[in-house]
Amino acid sequence: MRNISEDTITQAVLAAMSGCKNDRLHTVMISLVQHLHSFAREVKLTESEWTYAINFLTEVGHITDDKRQEFILLSDTLGLSMLTTTQNNSKPPTCTETTVLGPFFVEGSPDYENGEDISNGAAGLPCFVTGHVRGLHGEAVPNATLEVWQSDEDGNYDVQYAAKQQAEVKHQGRGRLRTLADGRFHFRSILAEAYPIPHDGPVGRMLEALGRHPWRPAHLHFWINAAGYEPLITHIFRNGDKYLDSDAVFGVRSTLVADWIEHPAGVAPDGTLMDTPFYTLDYEFVLNPVGAAS
Repeated sequence: MRNISEDTITQAVLAAMSGCKNDRLHTVMISLVQHLHSFAREVKLTESEWTYAINFLTEVGHITDDKRQEFILLSDTLGLSMLTTTQNNSKPPTCTETTVLGPFFVEGSPDYENGEDISNGAAGLPCFVTGHVRGLHGEAVPNATLEVWQSDEDGNYDVQYAAKQQAEVKHQGRGRLRTLADGRFHFRSILAEAYPIPHDGPVGRMLEALGRHPWRPAHLHFWINAAGYEPLITHIFRNGDKYLDSDAVFGVRSTLVADWIEHPAGVAPDGTLMDTPFYTLDYEFVLNPVGAAS
């Protein structure tokens, strides 16, 4: 491996990996090296630019912790998350489309019964959510697990608040419930609002340098699991949001846009007498059976 030049270094690196025993790792790394080297040649990458990129990625790592995942934000804003999600979740066209997980899912959400309030005191206008989970052929899917999470009216998820506030109220705007025997579910939460992804770190500086905004249209996250069906990770977006056509993470699909209907003060769907306006959302999810053709 002596006297390697800019014209021969790519083949030298590929040859150095010839002893890799993991076929998939070998395939991925060969392609990665080839594309990285081609990129460097195409843009005539300078040493200072590559040093800047290394420092940028170091900053991404430093700001990442168990409350904030800057690497997911980077992947999301470059469209890589949505590309990977789409190419790995091909389904029949009548199935509910998948979109990105996002950086704010957490394990251990509290369990709720249907009809309960998952907002747990999060700030926002009341919203009553109903829907069904069905299979590809219209069959009800009972006992499906729904993980639900969202931001509050200020655009923050519970994990974004200071440790003291989190200790006082651990989970807000998130919970886990199961569908009923007929595949139906219903719960109370708060109105989804548009919000900016965290942009006070390196990813935010990248977006600003590229002339991009950090905003996501209003949405509610769902992760649905049911025996015999493929898992579904998706959002339901609020119709009319001004960021639907410029989502910072490229996650919007027309089939996932739904109407949040405003109601004046009065009787809510669960019989509660509301002294403030409230909203309702109804949506039907369609799961793909395991092993079904896409």
